[in-house]
Amino acid sequence: MIHLKDINKTYQGAQPLHVLKGISLDIAKGEFVSIMGASGSGKSTLLNILGILDNYDSGSYELAGTPIWNLSERKAAEYRNKMIGFIFQSFNLISFKTAVENVELPLFYQGVSRKKRHQMAMEYLDKLGLADWAEHYPNELSGGQKQRVAIARALITRPQIILADEPTGALDSKTSVEVMQLLKKLNQEDGMTIVVVTHESGVANETNKIVHIKDGVIGQIEENLDHNASPFGSGGLMK
Repeated sequence: MIHLKDINKTYQGAQPLHVLKGISLDIAKGEFVSIMGASGSGKSTLLNILGILDNYDSGSYELAGTPIWNLSERKAAEYRNKMIGFIFQSFNLISFKTAVENVELPLFYQGVSRKKRHQMAMEYLDKLGLADWAEHYPNELSGGQKQRVAIARALITRPQIILADEPTGALDSKTSVEVMQLLKKLNQEDGMTIVVVTHESGVANETNKIVHIKDGVIGQIEENLDHNASPFGSGGLMK
C-alpha cells in the first residue's frame, strides 16, 4: 500500500534543517501502524509526505502503486480526496457547519448530489453512534464527539488509507482509549489501512506495528502481536 525508499527532506532557511534522513518504510494493505517519536523527530513531516501535503527532496514514494512525486496542487488534491482520509489532533471541523454538514464536505468536493451526500453522512454518523448529534455544531460537542465526527468525515470517501496525526492529543485519557478502540475496530472489521502518528506509547501499543523514528531516522520497528489483547479491555465507542 505504502512504499517509501530513501526519502530525504530538508527545510531551507538561514540554517537548513535536514528533517528526514533516508527513510525507507513499507506498510501493507490492512495494517494498523503507529509512527512514534518525540517532538522534532520528523514524524509529522513524514505524515505530511504520506498525505501528499508536502514534497520530499529525494527518494521515492508509491501509494497503492502510484508514484507520488512533485504533483501539481490540483493533482495532489485529487489523489488526497480519492485515496486518503485525514484525522487531526485539533479535529479541523468547520465551526459554522453542523456535524452532518462537516461529514458531508469531502463528498461536496467530489460533486456528489446533496441528497446522496446527506444520506451517506447520516449513515456514517449513525455507525459512530452520533446520529442524534447530526444537527449540532462543533461547540455543542464534547472532544470525543468532535473526533468521531472527524473520523466519519475521513471515512466517507471510502479512502484506501487513514492518516491520523496525534488523534488523541486533545482528548482526556478515557476518551483517548475510546477513539483508539474505534480505530482498532475499523482496522479489524473493515480492513482499513491506518497510520497513526503519536508520541504516546499507550496509543502506539494499540496498533499492530510500531515504527520508532528519532532525529529523522527510523530505528526499531516492533511487531506488536499482543495489540488485540488491549490493556483497556474491550469497551469502545461502537457497541
